[in-house]
Amino acid sequence: MKEIISLIIMLLIIKVCATALSKIALAEDNEQCLVEAIYFEARGEDFVGQLAVGTVIMERVESSKFPSTVCKVVKSGRYWKGNPVRNKCAFSYWCDGKSEKIKDYMAHDDAIQTALLVLQGVRLHQVLGSTYYHASYVRPSWARKMKRVGIVGRHIFYKEK
Repeated sequence: MKEIISLIIMLLIIKVCATALSKIALAEDNEQCLVEAIYFEARGEDFVGQLAVGTVIMERVESSKFPSTVCKVVKSGRYWKGNPVRNKCAFSYWCDGKSEKIKDYMAHDDAIQTALLVLQGVRLHQVLGSTYYHASYVRPSWARKMKRVGIVGRHIFYKEK
């Protein structure tokens, strides 16, 4: 009987540890996805510009209209045979056909620091409520249907009307 109770306790401990590890892995995945998105979407921006992009990503995560994790938000879009369709993603870096290889390590460090702050709840007040943005040098058709919130760096931010 003692062996059975010991076995049950060990299985419960293993289950608790596995659950905790999976939550840590999920947090690390979301952290990595946020770092990657900030790096590729806003690496040429200063801290405020990167924070604005991170804010939009988290606004989407916190909205019932979008996926509920950072990774699902930044990798959302159209897929064909398991691959993202070129230029049909919510975040252009994910399906622009270019490699997601980190080349600028200083910019990557900046993206890490910004992502960590964003994941701790730091937001840019100027773009709160924004769930869309685009680079100022493009004119997407969807922007006409949105309410413009503001400009930060080289990005224009929007929310739904």
